[in-house]
Amino acid sequence: QVQLVESGGGLVQPGGSLRLSCVASKSLLLFNVMGWYRQAPGKQREWVATLARGGGTYYTDSVKGRFTISRDNAKNTVYLQMNSLKPEDTAVYYCNYDTYWGQGTLVTVLS
Repeated sequence: QVQLVESGGGLVQPGGSLRLSCVASKSLLLFNVMGWYRQAPGKQREWVATLARGGGTYYTDSVKGRFTISRDNAKNTVYLQMNSLKPEDTAVYYCNYDTYWGQGTLVTVLS
């Protein structure tokens, strides 16, 4: 069993930044792949970014160059640094490992 707890969401102006955190209940060294997803109002959940254990990072096209996924193994934490935020980034952001999901954290970018 793995628990994932996200934090760091909030209200931000266009062009602003936020850093989301996802704390796992077990060592990240046990995880092959971790990811961030998001679900905008009235839309399906979509993949945002992936971090492989070897350090490889992958992003959906709409966030490339603006978002960065990273990890701190000592803190069992995965981050999503979000810069140059746009209104279309507004969504609930979820941390994911395998079949485990966090409760989500809401990001609202004013329009």
